[in-house]
Amino acid sequence: MTTNATASTITQEDTQLRVLLRTATSRDAVMATAVLERAGIATRVCATLQELVLEIGRGAGAILVSEEMLSGDDAAALSDAVSMQPPWSDLPVLVLARQGADSRAIAVAMEGMANVTVLERPIRVAALVSALRSALRARRRQYELRRILDDLSEADKRKTEFLATLAHELRNPMAPLSTALAILTRKPLTPEAALPYYQLMGRQIDHMVRLVNDLMEVSRITRGKIELQLGELMVDQVIRDAVELSRPLMDAGRHRLEVRAADAPLTVEGDGVRLTQVFSNLLNNAAKYTPEGGRIDVFVERDGTNAVVRIRDNGAGLPRDMLASIFDMFVQVSGTARAAQGGLGIGLTLVKSLVELHGGTVSAKSEGLGQGSEFVVTLPLAIAHDAGAGKRAAPSTEAAIARHSILVVDDNRDAAESLAALLGLLGARTAVAFSGTEALTIAESFRPSLAILDIGMPGMDGCELARRLRADPARSGLTLIALTGWGQPDDRVRIAQAGFDHHLLKPVDMEELSMALRRLAQR
Repeated sequence: MTTNATASTITQEDTQLRVLLRTATSRDAVMATAVLERAGIATRVCATLQELVLEIGRGAGAILVSEEMLSGDDAAALSDAVSMQPPWSDLPVLVLARQGADSRAIAVAMEGMANVTVLERPIRVAALVSALRSALRARRRQYELRRILDDLSEADKRKTEFLATLAHELRNPMAPLSTALAILTRKPLTPEAALPYYQLMGRQIDHMVRLVNDLMEVSRITRGKIELQLGELMVDQVIRDAVELSRPLMDAGRHRLEVRAADAPLTVEGDGVRLTQVFSNLLNNAAKYTPEGGRIDVFVERDGTNAVVRIRDNGAGLPRDMLASIFDMFVQVSGTARAAQGGLGIGLTLVKSLVELHGGTVSAKSEGLGQGSEFVVTLPLAIAHDAGAGKRAAPSTEAAIARHSILVVDDNRDAAESLAALLGLLGARTAVAFSGTEALTIAESFRPSLAILDIGMPGMDGCELARRLRADPARSGLTLIALTGWGQPDDRVRIAQAGFDHHLLKPVDMEELSMALRRLAQR
């Protein structure tokens, strides 16, 4: 009766810190239980060694056992059970020993278990309670260590999953790039006919550049600190860009894709690359989890002040109890891995984070496994602006660049010469140098108004070159722009301290360069 009554008072939280008792007599068990429960210590009396071993597996804070219960092979059996604990665990075992010389049972117990405390009888109640409380405090620290180890393991798993997802996303733009290159190299096209393929390649390269930048700042993104480059976007255009990214998977699965646009154009304020990533992820998800020859529909609608995009498929579907948790990292629906052909997944957690950063929501709907799925993204519509005023205020990219004499400095000859050639096509007068020393010599005769300097050059790097150019009073009006593959905060501080006016990440975006020049001119 005592055992059952004691067990019924133990809560789930107490289980991990309860004391398992194996006493010489039932009377000892009743007395020990009463004493310990008055001290606030949960207990469980075990009638046999087998029961004790079973209860260890269910959770224990400490074991209190009488020496008499370790007779025969019981001491070795208890040692074996304790040794099977996980690496973080060091379960305390307290042995109530008889007075006199050490017995063989206690010697076996001390040899087989690392955390054994021998208490000689008769023992004062206060001493017993104190010893158990000390053991339980140590056990709590072990559980805390377990939690820390679990958190570290989970964090490492999340980082690995994030890197894998980004690698997956980096591969997506390669398919349209490869296709466009194959067309341009195999079939002579007029400039007008080739222009759409060049534009396609430019968009895909933009996606890859942004994703590489994200890969360099994994810790920032996993904390949800993604900087959006906001602008007014047509939802239909974002959907078209997403469909273009997802087209290889659609074609591979021979799916029928239909996009139904809204009755009137819808405009949102957002980051075009990020929102394209959101919808291409959802389309890829639909393509991978829909059997070959399936149907995928995209509906773009207006709902009050929101734009709503619904992506519906007739694929594997979702259990209703997973509709809320499907956006949590690493959640997978049992039985759908084969339908996805072993893919890594498309990062629904990242989709949710990006949508919420835009002030929107994303949800999933499904009637169950095998019944298809629908993902619904809601984004707030943009407030109308006077687009004409904005156009009148900003000169063209060509006009901002053409008035400059630009010195391009980079130890990568291909990079330097191609950038100078592009700037020349936009109307600038250009010169090229492949080292810091050569740049100082050329600057004497060329007299640039703008210098674009690579930071990572051997010998005299870009920062040292910038300091030397700034030291010459004759070049007080020279604008210096750093060109770097690094974009971390420490790099930006070092670049600013060297005297640069602005910095750009590789590869150079002409529109970004133009905007930087306009801001510098206004300053």
